[in-house]
Amino acid sequence: MGLDSLNIKILKCLQQNARLSNAEIGRQVGVSAPAVSERIKKMEDIGIIEGYKTMVSPLDIGYQLKAIITLRAFMGKLKAFLEKVKTYDEVINCYRITGNENIVMEVVLKDQKHLETFIDQLITYGETKTQIVLSRVVKQKEVIPLQK
Repeated sequence: MGLDSLNIKILKCLQQNARLSNAEIGRQVGVSAPAVSERIKKMEDIGIIEGYKTMVSPLDIGYQLKAIITLRAFMGKLKAFLEKVKTYDEVINCYRITGNENIVMEVVLKDQKHLETFIDQLITYGETKTQIVLSRVVKQKEVIPLQK
């Protein structure tokens, strides 16, 4: 199954509002609700649509700090860290990157003491650098540019 123009239109609708009904998507793209449902199911089955999620405001549930932390892993520690990082609830995004550091993480923390405790866990794997996020300039985008 490829991304024909109809699938792209359906994906654009879902990226704008994943809670739209198949009937509403069908109205917007010009096909029936069952046709939309079938196409969405196929795109889910082959992995084009990876899932749906609810975005939660960390501040509103008690996380007062957001930070960007980079890690330069000690020799022989990267593989262990790549497994361990998956268990940290504080980490909301983690990327393996090129350059002097191996890892960049976006984390949410309750307060300064929580940050200190979290960094203490990280330093067993490597050297860290921490930047506190002051404000968000661009709202997180989960929209992939679709063209055809």
